[in-house]
Amino acid sequence: MTPTTTRHDRWVTVPGGCLFSRIWEPQQACSDIPIVLYHDSLGCVDLWRSFPAALCAATQQKVIAYDRLGFGRSSAALSPPPLSFIDDEPTASFAALYQALQLKQFIALGHSVGGCMAIHCAGHYKAQCIGLITIAAQSFNEQRTRAGITEAQVAFQAPEQFAKLEKYHGDKANWVLHAWTDTWLHPAFKEWSLTPALERVSCPTLVLHGEKDEYGSHRQPERIARYTHGPAHCEILPGVHHVPHREMEAQVVDLIRQFIARLSL
Repeated sequence: MTPTTTRHDRWVTVPGGCLFSRIWEPQQACSDIPIVLYHDSLGCVDLWRSFPAALCAATQQKVIAYDRLGFGRSSAALSPPPLSFIDDEPTASFAALYQALQLKQFIALGHSVGGCMAIHCAGHYKAQCIGLITIAAQSFNEQRTRAGITEAQVAFQAPEQFAKLEKYHGDKANWVLHAWTDTWLHPAFKEWSLTPALERVSCPTLVLHGEKDEYGSHRQPERIARYTHGPAHCEILPGVHHVPHREMEAQVVDLIRQFIARLSL
């Protein structure tokens, strides 16, 4: 956490337990519109690491991150996620957070599957979401996506790899892993597409994607930029893999800062 930001934690009661959220605030915010972070399939608040504080300091915007039910410090989920889990996020964990924190307008920022959820939330909360940022998001379930997940599935059989999940998810780690692999590799999920959700987005969009992303080709970000109805800018980041905000944090933060500076806050 940088000296120019402060943070505090907030628990939100939902059906089935509690959601954990963390809020970073600048010393003097330039607006009251927060940036909401949506984590990836194996992610949680803590796995954003230094990125939220850096983003808060650079943009002078409040940043909010939360653990979806079943992840991180939030309560365990009682059953596997349905195949509609991405589409459901605007009326699931995010809806509870939105109400509890009394959000009005917001900027949606998601990584990987969190980017897919950010897109759904931008379309669902069309009047409230004034900007959308996706990082390494998928727009359809391509062979490269499934191949990367299959490879990771094998890697997580090694105890030292699985221990990394347990560090952040505790006894929920097995659920987290299967929620990812069993969903994306399910035969019925093979034809999943984000296009209908993209067509509901009308706010400005920034699409960031690593050139060497192991879970998605350049077709993923290009489709996101093509099908949103608002102005969209796509950046393919040279030499970068699936976690751009960790691999080149300063550059990603600056791209986002520039994007937000162009919004009418």
